[in-house]
Amino acid sequence: MRRAAMAMDISQTGRRESGDDRRLAIAQAARAIIVEKGLEGLRTRDIAARVGINIATLHYHVPSKEALVALVAESLRHDFRAQSLRHPRTGKSGLEQLRLEFDDFRETVVDMPDLIIILTELVERARRDAAIAEIMLPMRDFWRSQFAEIFRLGITDGSFRPDLDPEAAGLISTGALSDCWRQPKLSLSLLDRVAAELERAFIRKS
Repeated sequence: MRRAAMAMDISQTGRRESGDDRRLAIAQAARAIIVEKGLEGLRTRDIAARVGINIATLHYHVPSKEALVALVAESLRHDFRAQSLRHPRTGKSGLEQLRLEFDDFRETVVDMPDLIIILTELVERARRDAAIAEIMLPMRDFWRSQFAEIFRLGITDGSFRPDLDPEAAGLISTGALSDCWRQPKLSLSLLDRVAAELERAFIRKS
C-alpha cells in the first residue's frame, strides 16, 4: 500500500521528491497549522492536503504523533542553528556571547514570531504529555546548557562575577526569556530592559 501511495504521488507531481524534501514540506505544513489553529487543531488530513500527498504517504514519513512532533522540533532546531551560524561566537568573550544570545532572542521575537508560537504550544503540551515532553525537554536543557557554558567562559575571562553559579545563572536567564515569550503582547522595550537587568546581575563589577 505504501509503495502504491508513493507511486500515486509521483504521478501527481510528475517527479519524485527526495525524502528530505518531503519531510521538510510536512514539517512546514505542520508548523503553519500550529500557528493558525494551535496544537489541538493539528490534523493529519490537513497536513497531507497542504503538502499535496495522501494520508498513506504522510504516515510513511511520520507514522505517529510523536514522530510528527519530533519532526517539527527538529525543524525548529535547524532554524535556531542557522541563526546561530549567522552570528559566530568564536573568539568572543563570555559577555559578548551573552549579548549575542539576547540579540538572537530579540531577532526571533521580531523576525520569526511563528517560532515562538510553536515553541509555546509544544512546551505547554509537554507539561501534560510525557511523549512530547521527552522530545521537548532535551531542547530546553540544551538551551540552558548553552547559557551555562557562556557563564563558565565569562567567569574564566573575567566578564562575570567569580562567585557566579553557571547552572543557576543559565536557569535564571532562560526562565526570564521564556516568560517574556509567553507575554500576549511582548514589548521590545521590556525585553531589552530584562536583558539589561540580567547582564547587570552577572557582570563583574570593576
